Amino acid sequence: MTMSRPTATITAAASLRAVEAAVAHAATRGVAVVAAVVDSGGQLMACLRADRAFSASVEIARDKAWTAAVFGISTDALGAAVAHPEALRDGITRRPGVVLFGGGLPIIEAGVVIGAIGVSGGAEDDDRAGAQAGLAALGLGNA
Repeated sequence: MTMSRPTATITAAASLRAVEAAVAHAATRGVAVVAAVVDSGGQLMACLRADRAFSASVEIARDKAWTAAVFGISTDALGAAVAHPEALRDGITRRPGVVLFGGGLPIIEAGVVIGAIGVSGGAEDDDRAGAQAGLAALGLGNA
């Protein structure tokens, strides 16, 4: 019996590229955001806070990325998936670090979640767009 398996995870260089693209995209919309990328296990790889971005957005961006990585779906999709029954929604939302609103996207390569990006500081649409820009900078489409 094999007791281990290789784990694919995002590189530091790719993480940096994604957060830079997300913050730059938000700036074109006039929004100062924080972008964070985590690896496949939810550990922080890169974080970039734009000038004037809220300090609270650092933790929120990281939590969005963590949520998308460990559940393997966008924070939006997770929120919709656990909307009903109430017991499920309440159970999930009581978990530390879980975010159920837009701005967190998994980073998927060859069908495997290798990390995730979270963006916080703008309206939900701004955060979603920033996260998408981070994926686009990695040559990935919609998640």
